[in-house]
Amino acid sequence: MSPHPLDAETAATAATPEAPETEVAEPSAAERIGSLLTATSSVVLRACGEHHELTTAVSVHGSRLRLRAPLDAPLTVAAAREQDGLAVVLDLTDIAPVAVRDRVRGRLTLAGRLHLAHLADDGLSVHLRLDVAHAVLSTPYGTTAITGADLAAAAPDPLARYEAGLLTHLADGHPDALAVLTRLIDPALLAAHPAVRPLALDRYGLVLRLDHPHGHRDVRLVFPEPARDADEFGHRVHQLVAAAEQVLPARHS
Repeated sequence: MSPHPLDAETAATAATPEAPETEVAEPSAAERIGSLLTATSSVVLRACGEHHELTTAVSVHGSRLRLRAPLDAPLTVAAAREQDGLAVVLDLTDIAPVAVRDRVRGRLTLAGRLHLAHLADDGLSVHLRLDVAHAVLSTPYGTTAITGADLAAAAPDPLARYEAGLLTHLADGHPDALAVLTRLIDPALLAAHPAVRPLALDRYGLVLRLDHPHGHRDVRLVFPEPARDADEFGHRVHQLVAAAEQVLPARHS
């Protein structure tokens, strides 16, 4: 994906009035990959020259993923024939749940070997185990490769399963809070009067999309402390809003 030149800027951090600028706190690539897998409800697996789309939740257990597929699916039959596991590539696209321009936040390509685990309780589907060898995550800000060991050492973000609901609630139900939060952003980034929408969130902070007529810029607002669950996320956003209310609104010509 080739972003507009304005998009290629590294995401900035908005500090509270009392806080000095520090290194941006954000998830590692391995944590992002684990979170993306945890939050998805469908994946595409490439094997034996064919594409297999599965409507399934993914359970992440270190470098092993648990999937579910119909008992008579071609992918299941192919995996059953391979004693050492079927070589597969998993493709997953990260789409922003809130309507913004360029909604693709990232693309994941993951390689590994697929094994039959056990028959599901319904007798019509099977649980599959995918042992991850390596993965590549591409975003507008760069591409990062990790190993299965990297994934095993990381943990999915505790907010990953709730991100879509939290972002849409913030976008649709609290436009006033979003307007206040822009006071934490460098006024120079607001000079073109961009539309402001929530793009992403994790335990470390909230990412806002500043959408200009000729491009966009993503800005990360870092929480005072990481959020451990959805309730704490709400509290952290209230803390950011309280800090923003202490800042005078920027004036634009």
